[in-house]
Amino acid sequence: MAQAESGKEAFPGLRLHGELLSTSILAMLRDLNAHGYELSKRLSQAGLPPFDSGTIYRTLRQLEQDGMISSLWDTSASGPARRMYSLTKVGETFLTAWMDVLQKYQGLLQSAAEGLQKRIDENEAKRS
Repeated sequence: MAQAESGKEAFPGLRLHGELLSTSILAMLRDLNAHGYELSKRLSQAGLPPFDSGTIYRTLRQLEQDGMISSLWDTSASGPARRMYSLTKVGETFLTAWMDVLQKYQGLLQSAAEGLQKRIDENEAKRS
């Protein structure tokens, strides 16, 4: 099981899966074509919550079935052939739309955090 060690400590009880895993993979494939193992390694290094490496491969298969990524067998390296994944136009369009949603979500969370901080500051002022 591949896990981001820093993520394990920073996000107790959380797992990287579902849409967040899918979009994280799509975002990485936006900049480079990669093998599943390389994607797993880069996700671990990114400081995201831990994940099961088997989930990466299931997610890659689903993304390919959905037309968001494509793969080719890479036989250039020594050793067994490996699948090389790349982002498709459909995946690029989905990722762009998802990033717009995340920016709106970030604004919502920032507003909630600011409101919470304001209430904390007001409560502390009352105690003084």
